[in-house]
Amino acid sequence: MVWNRKSGGIIPFCCFFLLFIGVVSCTISYKFNGASIDYNVVKSISIKDFPNMASYTYAPLASEFTEALKDKFIRQTRLEIVRENGTLDLEGEITDYKSTSMAPKNDGFDSDNRITISIRVRFTNEVNPDEDFEQTFSAYRDFSSDKMLQEVEGQLSAEIVEEIVDQIYNATVANW
Repeated sequence: MVWNRKSGGIIPFCCFFLLFIGVVSCTISYKFNGASIDYNVVKSISIKDFPNMASYTYAPLASEFTEALKDKFIRQTRLEIVRENGTLDLEGEITDYKSTSMAPKNDGFDSDNRITISIRVRFTNEVNPDEDFEQTFSAYRDFSSDKMLQEVEGQLSAEIVEEIVDQIYNATVANW
């Protein structure tokens, strides 16, 4: 086969053209907030206060959790937050808040402690009742026993709340 210098540019051009046509003809849709909501049908969400029913309580947890959940839906969706009778409805309670000792060292002292938060959620979808559920979401963070619970409680609780809020968001309006 003899290569001609004049036709050397045709093959790369044809490859580029075919690639361009393939890219243009494909439609790819990304939703960066992860929500898959039909805003023509779903207009609002009601998020009731989540009381702290755990045997051990961290005073600001109930209000911090409820506000973080509302903030997530405000930031990530166009749903109107209403007090009652939303197209979507979230309610529940904080069922567990505990600090436990983990992993003893060789000298018999604890090297880590763990804060665990569990929240029971009831989700109602007026448009699609098949998506209704009641589920407990839980998360934890470990911290060194060199620190007192009161020193790390605020920061770790905020991290746990953020993780649980993400779990709830994904379970309710994100179809992963």
